Amino acid sequence: QVQLVESGGGLAQAGDSLRLSCIASGRAFDTNAMGWYRQPPGKEREFVAAISAAGTADYQDSVKGRFTISRDNAKNSVYLQMNNVNPEDTAVYFCASYPTSYYYYSAQFAQYWGQGTQVTVSA
Repeated sequence: QVQLVESGGGLAQAGDSLRLSCIASGRAFDTNAMGWYRQPPGKEREFVAAISAAGTADYQDSVKGRFTISRDNAKNSVYLQMNNVNPEDTAVYFCASYPTSYYYYSAQFAQYWGQGTQVTVSA
């Protein structure tokens, strides 16, 4: 069983930066892709960013150029650096682990989930 624990959410103003962290335990970390999803109020969970075991990253169009996903295999951790946030980024952010070395956009293919961390951005 893999456990994922997110941290780093909170309140921010438009234009601020936040850094989300997710630490994984329970299995080898470096062989699995990792991702970040978010669920805005009243909406479905959506893909934000993901990174393969090899380090290839991809992003939702609305966050490209503002968010950066990275991983530190030595620390079993994945990060989401969020720059120039705006109110549309308000959501609960979830860390996800995939069962494969490569990621998928659909949340249904993620194998394990963290409990989520709230990010609230005011104008």
